Amino acid sequence: MDASALDSEPYISLATFKRNGDSVRTPVWFAERDGKLYVFTEAKSWKVKRLSRNDRIRVAPCSVRGKVHGEWLEGRARVTEDSATIETAYDALQKKYRWQMTLTNLSSRLFGRIDGRAMLELELD
Repeated sequence: MDASALDSEPYISLATFKRNGDSVRTPVWFAERDGKLYVFTEAKSWKVKRLSRNDRIRVAPCSVRGKVHGEWLEGRARVTEDSATIETAYDALQKKYRWQMTLTNLSSRLFGRIDGRAMLELELD
C-alpha cells in the first residue's frame, strides 16, 4: 500500500515516537498530493515536539477512534513552512473532507486557533 492507496481512507493512525522509543498513536485527517500525505495539527502539539526530535513515523488506516484496520507503513515527517506547499495541502484536504473541513476552518477562525496550526508533510518509504 502506498500513499495514494491510503487516500480513500477517512482517517489514518499517525504514530510518532518518544525519546524512549515508545510510539504515540493519533487518528488524524489527511490528504494525499503528489505521493505525500498532509496532516494539519496544532503547532504546539506533542506530536510536533516529538517530530522535532525524531522524524520517524508509522501510519495505518484506522477508524475515527483510532482502531487500526490495515497494515502499518513506515516513513518520515516534517513540519512544512513553505506557503505553496501549505496551500496545496489545504486544497487537497478541502477536496477530500469538503463541508467538514469548511466547518473545522470556520470554527478555528472563530476561536482564534487557525494561526496556531502546523502542516505536517509525510513521506512513506
